[in-house]
Amino acid sequence: MASLLIYLHGFNSSPQSLKAQQMAQYCAVHRPDIKVVIPQLPSYPEEAQTYLEELILRFKDEYKIGLVGSSLGGYLCTWLSERFALPAVLINPAVKPYELLVDYLGPQQNPYSGENYVLVPQHMAQLQQLDVVTINAPQHFWVLLQEGDEVLDYRQSELKYAESKLTVEPNGDHSFVNFERFPASIIQFLEL
Repeated sequence: MASLLIYLHGFNSSPQSLKAQQMAQYCAVHRPDIKVVIPQLPSYPEEAQTYLEELILRFKDEYKIGLVGSSLGGYLCTWLSERFALPAVLINPAVKPYELLVDYLGPQQNPYSGENYVLVPQHMAQLQQLDVVTINAPQHFWVLLQEGDEVLDYRQSELKYAESKLTVEPNGDHSFVNFERFPASIIQFLEL
């Protein structure tokens, strides 16, 4: 069965994010047999949920799928992983984005795509509906954390994914410094 890697970017990000591009470039050079899909996620949670479910359903019979997600993308990967029993690597994942993003209610502009949109409390409720309160298949997750993350408290992830494979590095930041060390190991973990 052919292999498919789906990379989900974070809040107000895009397929052009550095880590997404590093994964894609690694696969292009070292594993051209892996199909890499890096979607521009819809800005609204309900639309993102529908889009991602359709994406998995379109590919799941034809491909062995592995997920990689950063920040909000890590939160979405957690939900997708548990919903479809897929392996996932999470990079500085958001644990409770529906609390964190309350500060961003109102008009937004995605700096990559230029899209203008408005976040309202209803969107936070939609995000919360995707929360996986208890991880049922911890073996499906490898979580990469840097203690210097200035956006998210890495300890929330450490606690939530305590039964999963964890890599916690000192210092660093939310972008996950020196991520280029990991693509080979990520593909190995995802068994692609």
